[in-house]
Amino acid sequence: MKRALITGITGQDGSYLAEFLFEKGYEVHGIMRRASLFNTQRKDHIYQSPHSNHQSLTLNFGELTDRSNLTRILAAVECLLSVPAKAKAQLGRS
Repeated sequence: MKRALITGITGQDGSYLAEFLFEKGYEVHGIMRRASLFNTQRKDHIYQSPHSNHQSLTLNFGELTDRSNLTRILAAVECLLSVPAKAKAQLGRS
């Protein structure tokens, strides 16, 4: 089974990409920030997919800036699909 990692899986486009990959027979891995737990509506359909008998979903907590965690996750997949989104800047105060 092919394995893909989706960054942005908790967003609308990322969750629909996951559903598409399930239909193609992929095992899907996703990275989500802990803050993403508050709004699960955009990814709930992944858990309730009509293809649930055949789907394999692994959600990993973490930040893309955490190199060791990202390296561990990337070792388990064959391809990386990045779904960019508008993000809040993480700027320090001066």
